[in-house]
Amino acid sequence: MSGRRLGMWGWLWRLCLLLLLWLLGVAAWIIWVGDNDQAAPADAIIVLGAAAYDARPSPVFEERIRHGLDLYQRGYAPKLIFTGGFGGSGARFSESQVARRYALRQQIPDRDILIETRSRTTRQNLIEARQLMDANGMRRVILVSDPLHMARALRLSRELGIDALASATPSTRFRSFNSSWRFLAQEIYFFHRDLLAGAA
Repeated sequence: MSGRRLGMWGWLWRLCLLLLLWLLGVAAWIIWVGDNDQAAPADAIIVLGAAAYDARPSPVFEERIRHGLDLYQRGYAPKLIFTGGFGGSGARFSESQVARRYALRQQIPDRDILIETRSRTTRQNLIEARQLMDANGMRRVILVSDPLHMARALRLSRELGIDALASATPSTRFRSFNSSWRFLAQEIYFFHRDLLAGAA
């Protein structure tokens, strides 16, 4: 009986070790994708939405906008696509409108800016951006988001048939151990949720 119990605990220990190795592997892949800047000539730069406070972008969103503008000014693409809808029923501006106002203040020509104002999630950001791409004859884009968000954004892009290159913000606001760990844990959860949803 004791031998059987030891055998059961042995298998349980092995399963826990395999689970831990799997989770570490997923985490390493998410970090690697975020650190791999693929910026190359494209038709547009898609800046994925994040929170905005009335007419001001949140610190996270501002870093995304700034990186998108930097890529544009360095000549990687002639157009910017800002995504993100209204954060709440009382919001005066959508996230994309806040980004557009920010870009205009940086002397970006209005003709080079496209926005959508309906999306609330990453998937919706990309669905709406895809419609703008189709309407304007765009094929390849550069995706801008935070490093730990990039793996999921690229995976969703592939699902939606978007030819996307990754260029994560080099100055992410998720710098502290606590904030970066929570963001990573969230992305590991979304990885498995999407994996199970795809298999269903």
